[in-house]
Amino acid sequence: MTTKLLVSRTAIDQAKIVERDASPIAEGEIRVATRRFALTANNISYALSGEAIGYWRFFPDDEAGWGCVPVWGFGEVVESRATDVAVGSMLWGFFPMASDLVMAPARVGANSLVDGSAHRRELPYVYNQYARTNHDPAPLAAIADLRSLMFPLLTTSYVIDDFIADNEGFGANQVVIGSASSKTAFGLAYYLRERGAQRVVGLTSARNIGFVEALGLYDQVVGYDALALLAPDSPSVFVDMSGDGAVVAAVHHHFGDQIKASVSVGATHWAADRVPRDLPGARPAFFFAPAQIAKRDADWGAGVLMRRAVEANIAACATLAARMQVEARNGADAIAAAYAEMVSGRTPPDRGIILSF
Repeated sequence: MTTKLLVSRTAIDQAKIVERDASPIAEGEIRVATRRFALTANNISYALSGEAIGYWRFFPDDEAGWGCVPVWGFGEVVESRATDVAVGSMLWGFFPMASDLVMAPARVGANSLVDGSAHRRELPYVYNQYARTNHDPAPLAAIADLRSLMFPLLTTSYVIDDFIADNEGFGANQVVIGSASSKTAFGLAYYLRERGAQRVVGLTSARNIGFVEALGLYDQVVGYDALALLAPDSPSVFVDMSGDGAVVAAVHHHFGDQIKASVSVGATHWAADRVPRDLPGARPAFFFAPAQIAKRDADWGAGVLMRRAVEANIAACATLAARMQVEARNGADAIAAAYAEMVSGRTPPDRGIILSF
């Protein structure tokens, strides 16, 4: 049997554990048991944008109106009819919140493979790539849980920073980041500070100001109700992690035409009002990391940006690990409870949740 967490496509705060008959594997396929995976606010963004971007299509279920949210983590090959992928092979990449997954390995190399299943061929390539981890170098093997928790978020952060750099900072002297307590936000703050080209401002709720200040990654931390503390004539890039229309509108009205770019990344406040259309300053635009990765592949050669991101992420994890408590939970009921906490915004920002069936 395959056990999975299904989420309503139209009401993502509704979820249920189901069991399905395990599909037999065909010649050339493998069955991968999901081992340890991370649950973050990023996964809630996947659910929220599942129809628009296609995240529901990666791991489809036959029950109409329900879908399986993708997560990042490790899996172990427990059955193989693919001659070049042995039982016991460990993989890291995109998995369903399910006990196992049938894959069709393609482009198999010593350190990676691609899931070439027919339904995934038209989906973004970056999500179909898997690292083969049995022989990971020691620095990477030592941060296995942080890899699942932070690498997808840090990679997004790294690519946003590259996007800003690629556009010469949009002519702004500061980057204002909403939902500054989120992992993608403080990952971006880390990379912006490493590059040192612009001032970094974090916006957060009153209850998270202490945590965000203690990160030591922002030049200034401001509550959502204290925007007046920021000089309105400062040319700014606004990076929104919340999807909260009221927050986006307040920032745009505060800075007006000094908003030189408005980058929409996540939806940590998924139940809030949507972003208004008519706002002063640059029009908010959704950031899709695979598009910037594809641009850099064309600029620099395939895989160069991602190799740089992995190297940077290892270094970032060494710095950021002390800011986070990793909490492991096991079993289907624990997974359902963790999802309910995450989707309702009850998971503390310093907590990293690792799950297993």
